[in-house]
Amino acid sequence: MASDLQQRKISVVFAAMDADDDGFLERADFEALTDRWVRLRAADPERLRETMMRWWEVLRESSDHNGDEKVTLAEVLTAVDRLGTMLDLVVATAESMFEAVDEDGDGRITATEYDRMIRAWTGADTPTDGVFGRLDLDGDGAISKSEFAQHWVEFWAGDDPDAPGSSVFGPVG
Repeated sequence: MASDLQQRKISVVFAAMDADDDGFLERADFEALTDRWVRLRAADPERLRETMMRWWEVLRESSDHNGDEKVTLAEVLTAVDRLGTMLDLVVATAESMFEAVDEDGDGRITATEYDRMIRAWTGADTPTDGVFGRLDLDGDGAISKSEFAQHWVEFWAGDDPDAPGSSVFGPVG
């Protein structure tokens, strides 16, 4: 069973992704999130769409046990329970997401690129300076692919409230 921290983390992301606020994640929610993200950036919208739709397929396949093409928070949390045994899938998803966030393809996520990702997720102007500073482990002003993958694993499969990755989508109350 997902821990309290995991439930809080996943609930924040679930709520942001549930574009129509109906309590389910569906393909249309991922399309709406992608559209929001594309409006915020200029770089490679097709790559972003492909990444997000691939993520929807992975989530659907791992979580939609009744085959209704909808994923509930409870179904996502059930899948989260298994992520510790599927770290290769978590890292592969992280690498795909890194490519989507790294708009200019330079192998680094800048504070501006990270800020756009968070604004796309939350649909709001959310301050990201404090979180970005925690995620930039080596203090070079950017998040590398390996740093991002580490944080992604910490967020989705981890249970340490002090791990920088626990706040990859922003502070968790």
